[in-house]
Amino acid sequence: MQGTFIWYELLTADTVAASAFYGKVAGWEAKPAGEGDDYTLFNVPGFEMGVAGMMAITPEMACSDARPGWIGYIAVEDVDAKSAEIARAGGTVFRAPEDIPGIGRFSVAGDPHGAVFCLFGPNMPEGPLPPEPAPNTPGTFGWHELYAGAWEEDFAFYSRLFGWEKSLAVDMGPLGVYQCFGKDGEDLGGMMTATPEMGPPTWNYYINVEAIDAAAARVMEAGGKVLHGPQQVPGNAWIVNCLDPEGALFSLASMKR
Repeated sequence: MQGTFIWYELLTADTVAASAFYGKVAGWEAKPAGEGDDYTLFNVPGFEMGVAGMMAITPEMACSDARPGWIGYIAVEDVDAKSAEIARAGGTVFRAPEDIPGIGRFSVAGDPHGAVFCLFGPNMPEGPLPPEPAPNTPGTFGWHELYAGAWEEDFAFYSRLFGWEKSLAVDMGPLGVYQCFGKDGEDLGGMMTATPEMGPPTWNYYINVEAIDAAAARVMEAGGKVLHGPQQVPGNAWIVNCLDPEGALFSLASMKR
């Protein structure tokens, strides 16, 4: 659906170690995207359609201060037009639109306070795609969370670009308002103004798991860190916020403790 997250990608210094970590934590299977391809796909077992991708940080990326982390791709009809709109709205286009042959077109951008995301316009071969896991299946991505420079300003930016609408607003006391957002009646995520302890503005992506306590234990056993939680949130879900062994931020969510 246009204006919603369609893909997720991990940049990492050690793809072998990351494959093992997320395989243990999220249950993913890792495989090359193609013969001789340096791009890795993460799959939910039993499904050919990937849920995320991974690539190594190249020396060129390192020179541009690239660090391990997750980035999300938002679906749009016209990547070039939307990239130009981002610049006019006060955002930044870090990588100009370009084609991925046989896949689609993408660009890399940032909102007015620097949180990075990608645009993606699919251009897949005609014909049916392989089956994909149902929403909320363990191993799929669910919630999308922005630790914003100033959530009111950033919500206006994203709403203008993608048609996002406000839904539930949660008063978190000293932490301010946590504003949920969605599109066409479907909840997509939430945003809040980042505290100084959270670091620079960034997006955080939630992976669905079967049960939160067991998944949090797997994070620590595999060399990651649990930063916060388990915590119950509105809707009776349970979450934990984590870092992988290289320091990439991610989170886990489940309806079971």
